[in-house]
Amino acid sequence: MSEMALSPSTSVEASLTIPEGICVLSYSLDVQEIIRSVQDDAAGANAIFIGTTRNSFKGKRVTRLEYQAYSKLAIKTMANIVRDVSNSVVRSEHHPHAQGPAVPGIIRCAVHHRLGIVPVGDPSIVIAVSSPHRRESFVACEQILEGVKQKVQIWKREYYEEEDESTAEWKENH
Repeated sequence: MSEMALSPSTSVEASLTIPEGICVLSYSLDVQEIIRSVQDDAAGANAIFIGTTRNSFKGKRVTRLEYQAYSKLAIKTMANIVRDVSNSVVRSEHHPHAQGPAVPGIIRCAVHHRLGIVPVGDPSIVIAVSSPHRRESFVACEQILEGVKQKVQIWKREYYEEEDESTAEWKENH
């Protein structure tokens, strides 16, 4: 994909809450608030992934990234990924005969992705997952990240030092 011109009305902030958690496309990310959003007294683990803009790519010095999305579809795709991962991660067998109500393998997920300009060092994506045990949180966090990168309708443009900004190309967010 070489050139993409999304209209401003297409790449807008969006949020979708589902029973398994929340998905957000936003022009800013509050990492601590995202982490708080998945906390639960039944959680023995919270796994957090923070993807940041790095300063280099293939030997070129990156100055910033820019993200655009087809928000209406992207937010639904994110929710489907969270739902699928939450339903597929199996609870550890640490306490197979535990008393009381059953606790799912995943308690809550939050996926927040930035839109717009993201400077070097700033977060582009934050994924937070709570679960009764650490394994489920780690597994779910990674599966959600891979799903977002492979399926969600988000594009990025990298800007490089000493290169004409008009030559920056939109590409899929892999």
